[in-house]
Amino acid sequence: MSRHVSAASTDAPATGAPATGAPAPDAPATTPMKPGRDRYLDLLRSLALVRVVVYHLFGWGWLTIAFPSMGVMFALAGSLMARSLKRPAGGVIRGRMRRLLPPMWVFGAAALFLLFAGGWDVSEDPDHGGTWGLVSMLNYVFPVGAPPFPWNLGDKAGLLEDTWPVQAVGPLWYIRAYLWFVIASPLLLWAFRKTPWTTLFAPLALTAVVGTGVLTIPGETGNTISDFAVYGGCWVLGFAHQEGLLAQVPRYLAVSVSALLMAFGLWWASGHLGPDGWDLNDIPLAQATWSFGFVVILLQYAPSWQELPGRLAKWDKLVTLSNNRAVTIYLWHNFLIMATVPIIDLAYDLPLMADERWSSALDTTYMVWMTVLVWPLIGLLVVAVGWVEDLAANRRPRLWPNGAKGRRRAGSSQ
Repeated sequence: MSRHVSAASTDAPATGAPATGAPAPDAPATTPMKPGRDRYLDLLRSLALVRVVVYHLFGWGWLTIAFPSMGVMFALAGSLMARSLKRPAGGVIRGRMRRLLPPMWVFGAAALFLLFAGGWDVSEDPDHGGTWGLVSMLNYVFPVGAPPFPWNLGDKAGLLEDTWPVQAVGPLWYIRAYLWFVIASPLLLWAFRKTPWTTLFAPLALTAVVGTGVLTIPGETGNTISDFAVYGGCWVLGFAHQEGLLAQVPRYLAVSVSALLMAFGLWWASGHLGPDGWDLNDIPLAQATWSFGFVVILLQYAPSWQELPGRLAKWDKLVTLSNNRAVTIYLWHNFLIMATVPIIDLAYDLPLMADERWSSALDTTYMVWMTVLVWPLIGLLVVAVGWVEDLAANRRPRLWPNGAKGRRRAGSSQ
């Protein structure tokens, strides 16, 4: 007896290593951040990935308010991109694409194998058929648009419920959004340095137009522009963090304005609740303003940690691992959530399940078992295909890059 798995949402990771933390509020504002890892930002990325997995397990809309992981991730990616653009833009863009695309190709190959094995034919798909449907398959190679997939495939009573394609392949929208941000970053960073405040708030203004129904742009073009508007503010906030602009703003002013923006976002959401209630993924303007304010506060209070302090230190290896495998974890986690269902359902064939008490106990704790099982499955996937991220980054392939070996070497040399 299968259980429902939440459909894919607009939560996603940023690729690459994080930038350093913000200067103290009273530090000279004109000094850009120095390069290097900041464990606070590493920790934020790890928390966002965990939140994404939990959200897709349980479908709790309130998690998009408690921690808007996608806005956080786009801000971290924007900060990293601004730091990288101290080098020639063409090489930076090619490097980002090289790091991003191979892990997506591996995932896309697996997804297409399962789609074709399930009987999907893009040329006969009513939503993607014809010549354009075949051309759109190129998005599995270079995702300037969203790759096509069927919304339903198979039998509701089958091994997986028939909505598995949208749950598994749907998160590829993020690759498209990230790619467009990377391509646009040289121009965005130039505009930010010329008119920082206009560039910072322009995406919110655009969201108020394209994310509220004032202007409706149909199809994939509309989705691309909407995503760019909703999360563009967070991406440019990454610029502001990296360039030191946020340090110029008195903390009380930054927090006050952020609180007003976040309050507006909740007020707007209250009058535009979607099918999942307070899930901000369904309410673009609320998502944009809440995420923007949330990220400003996180960055205003950002400590600069070269090591995780105190009790957080025990999570150091997992934080390092998740940052080194962020793309792999994000791309595959919905597949793995769904894979827990047929695995757990095997328990119903055990002889003891003839007793109604045991069967009812499994029914009651089904989501608990899914939550417990998905993490070792993620670990297995990290070992199986995560090394592709190393090849894409021109690094030696590693099965479990949690930083332990490097730290032992560092310790022995002191």
